[in-house]
Amino acid sequence: MKPAEEYILKQPEPFKSILLHLQVLIESNFQDLELKYKWKIPVYYINGKQLCYMNASHKKGFVDVGFWAKGILEDFDAFLVSEGRTVVKSLRYSSIEEINEEILLQVLEEVAKHNHKGFWRK
Repeated sequence: MKPAEEYILKQPEPFKSILLHLQVLIESNFQDLELKYKWKIPVYYINGKQLCYMNASHKKGFVDVGFWAKGILEDFDAFLVSEGRTVVKSLRYSSIEEINEEILLQVLEEVAKHNHKGFWRK
């Protein structure tokens, strides 16, 4: 088993269910994806560039779906958390019911559209 998949499957509930749901959503809506294990968390790559990461924060009680998206996700600021981070923004979920699939997919599309430029440029 790959380390990223093992990370997901070894999570306690509700993190495991949230991560599995996110994995199905992402993988069923994007092609040329590769799920890697980097920084001890699962990271999706599309066409060799980072798309997003998924991190279960047990201490804080949510799953963070993070994007390296400086300057390209302003239209989604109402949904994204930055908490003082200058480049990374994230969607956070404490339950499967909180996942707004439409917003998640729109954010992923926007990141995928720009990720060939690198996260530091618009």
